[in-house]
Amino acid sequence: MDRGAPSPNRSFRVSPMDRLGRSISPPVLDAAEKIGRRAMNHAERLLIDPAVAAGLLEEAAATVSRAIASKSRGLQNDVRDLPAYLFRAFIRRINRAKRRQLSQEGAVQALELTSAGSTDPRTDLELKILVDELLARCDPVTRDMFYRRVQGFSWKEIAMSYGTSHNAAKSRFSQALRRLGARLGLESDL
Repeated sequence: MDRGAPSPNRSFRVSPMDRLGRSISPPVLDAAEKIGRRAMNHAERLLIDPAVAAGLLEEAAATVSRAIASKSRGLQNDVRDLPAYLFRAFIRRINRAKRRQLSQEGAVQALELTSAGSTDPRTDLELKILVDELLARCDPVTRDMFYRRVQGFSWKEIAMSYGTSHNAAKSRFSQALRRLGARLGLESDL
């Protein structure tokens, strides 16, 4: 038996806080521990790392805790089936993580095609069109940074042309890509 994998007979433990420091209410914590094993099995079937899945379950539990607290202050109905409600919130997070993983894998494959010098002109043309469409949605500085990186400039050289540090240049570029991803409907915490 794998030492890292929990025993199927053992209960699943959830931290009372998520990675962002948000607390999880006791009823939601109990529900998370009830669905924990089923949630981890579902994540494993989707080839999601168990540590990532556990973090997503904690985040979903913290979000559900806040939602329930806000519902109790308002006049909205209470949640009838807390474990099912929490599992659905977890599934939404897992689906977003899987879409993000697939889009990252697609980007890696596209980069491998371009670096391997694809011989299929249609593939090259489609990739160029995709990159041009994405860059058209970016600001001029981000486009310039992209073209300089493609030409082989280092982040330090790019930063010198903008009078910033190389970390600031990388951060600006990364933030621009996150904003672009959010506009395209991709998850922003890539």
